[in-house]
Amino acid sequence: MTRAIPPTSAPGTLFVVATPIGTLADLSPRAREVLASVAVILAEDTRRTSKLLAAAGISTKLLAFHEHNESKVLPAILAKLQAGMSVALVSDAGTPLLCDPGYRLVRACRLAGLPVAAVPGPSAVTAALSVAGLPPYPFTFLGFLPPKGEARKRFLRRFAGLDHTLVVFLSPHRLSAELADCAEVLGGEREACLLAELSKVHERCEHGTLGALAEKTHLAKGEFTLVVGPPPQAPPREPQAHEAQALVRELLAQGHSPGEAKKLAAEKLGVSRKKLYELLEAAKSEA
Repeated sequence: MTRAIPPTSAPGTLFVVATPIGTLADLSPRAREVLASVAVILAEDTRRTSKLLAAAGISTKLLAFHEHNESKVLPAILAKLQAGMSVALVSDAGTPLLCDPGYRLVRACRLAGLPVAAVPGPSAVTAALSVAGLPPYPFTFLGFLPPKGEARKRFLRRFAGLDHTLVVFLSPHRLSAELADCAEVLGGEREACLLAELSKVHERCEHGTLGALAEKTHLAKGEFTLVVGPPPQAPPREPQAHEAQALVRELLAQGHSPGEAKKLAAEKLGVSRKKLYELLEAAKSEA
């Protein structure tokens, strides 16, 4: 572990800074240092970020940077960086670029050969995975769902077949509709965890199947993250007696000895030697 390097020692760096998702104490010492030292902070919502900075005692200049002005202000930001001014990028909460503006800026910096540094910290995605009690990897992050019903279902169908845990941000204004569509498209029997107000005083969690969660109506307020477990695995199919008999005969015809044929057959069918003998005996009885 090393001490945080002050941004003044790396001029012209874009710092991608994670900010708290609910608790001010989660703002790391390094994040405080960076935010206090850069020339300007790019904020998705300057009003929201100004409250965070005020609480942290930071007076760095803020510049609005969101999806509606990203293309317009990007050249000016690159010019600042090329002039040796370090810049920090933050989102309203959590780690920037995960459902927030900034991808084009980071890419432009990389293409221009400008340094980009991560200042990691809070993220609703990893926080949800850590407490959901569902397989944490592999996982696929879907972000926010499309607002319109049919577009939302088409989007979900792209991921329905994945044998992955899924992480989804849900809109509090469309919670019921989005949960219902998730249950319909992804499968109502899938295990899921619905988390609200992560890291805040009123953090809460609801476990159950997607179908059961879609029927709940009392979780009406808050910021929601949905973690959906992988599709349930169908139990392995038991080999049939006639299949075991046919496989042994095929192996004998290939020149294997009776002992070798039965050993190979058991391995291919995924059963014990004892189980194979039971199947062969059953095949004789059926004949």
